[in-house]
Amino acid sequence: MNENPLSTPCTAFVGAQKLAAGDLADVALAANARMDDAPDPVLIFDDATGAQIDIDLRGTTAQIISRLAAYQGAQPETRKRGRPKLGVIAREVTLLPRHWDWLAQQPGGASQALRRLVDQARKEDKGRTATRLAHERTYRFMAALAGNFPDFETVSRALFADDMAALTLAMAAWPADVREHVLYLARPVEED
Repeated sequence: MNENPLSTPCTAFVGAQKLAAGDLADVALAANARMDDAPDPVLIFDDATGAQIDIDLRGTTAQIISRLAAYQGAQPETRKRGRPKLGVIAREVTLLPRHWDWLAQQPGGASQALRRLVDQARKEDKGRTATRLAHERTYRFMAALAGNFPDFETVSRALFADDMAALTLAMAAWPADVREHVLYLARPVEED
């Protein structure tokens, strides 16, 4: 999760041409500069999710940055419960009574047992989650920008089959910037 919403990695397109890529603030300002002379609407996509970011790009630099901060929910850092220096985040977990009973019997308590279970599951995942998330973010981007492009369904099938050779071949008629961004989004991003 990005702690500073203004630095969210994203990419802007004017039609099928890539306009800018980088932090949300920089991309929004680049999009603002091209809004009036762009032949098509400027679309901004979150690179982590593939989702389109709908923001008001009118006004001065200060007005745009102010709206971005408010829109994204940027807030001054407040002291939180737990062990923030260690990166501990407190959240609610809902389990059945039998699960709580089992966790209570584990060495180190429920929190330590849950951390061990999550770490074990992450090791056994073998990149499946990262691949699934890459497919989902790529499809979101494709559906928004390339949904009417030729062979969209063939490209989608190749994406979800994780067949990058077929994906590349099926996108041959697509504009270069869109093809490049699809391949960029389709690569799995492994977590630490």
